[in-house]
Amino acid sequence: MKERRLANAPQLDELIREVRGQKIMLDFDLARVYGVETKSLNRAVKRNADRFPKDFMFQVTRREFEALRHQIGTLKTGRGQHRKYLPYVFTEHGAITAANVLNSARAVQMSVFVEIASSHLFSYFLLA
Repeated sequence: MKERRLANAPQLDELIREVRGQKIMLDFDLARVYGVETKSLNRAVKRNADRFPKDFMFQVTRREFEALRHQIGTLKTGRGQHRKYLPYVFTEHGAITAANVLNSARAVQMSVFVEIASSHLFSYFLLA
C-alpha cells in the first residue's frame, strides 16, 4: 500500500518553478508533497514566522501569480475555483523548514531524511 502512495506522489522536479530568479515551490504544491491542506501549511508557517526569513519564503505579486498560472495551466472556471489570496512560495531552505514545523507523517519523514543526508554530507567533508 505504501508503494502506491509514493507512486502517486508528484515528481518534485515538476513542481519547482522560478520566480525572481529563485527556484521555488508554490504553497499548494508543497502542501500536497507533505500531505497537508494548503491552509494548514500556511497556518503553521505563520505560527512560526520567525523561522522563515524572506529568502526562505515570500508572497508572489499578482503579476507573478498570473504568469505562473498561465505557465502551469491552473486556470479554472466557476465559482470558488480561484484563490482568495496570493500564494506564498518557498525556496529550498523554506521547504525544508516547513517540514520541521508541520506534524504530518510525510513532513516528519522528509525532515528526518534531510537531517540524515545533512549528517552524512557533514561527515564526508570532515573526512575529506
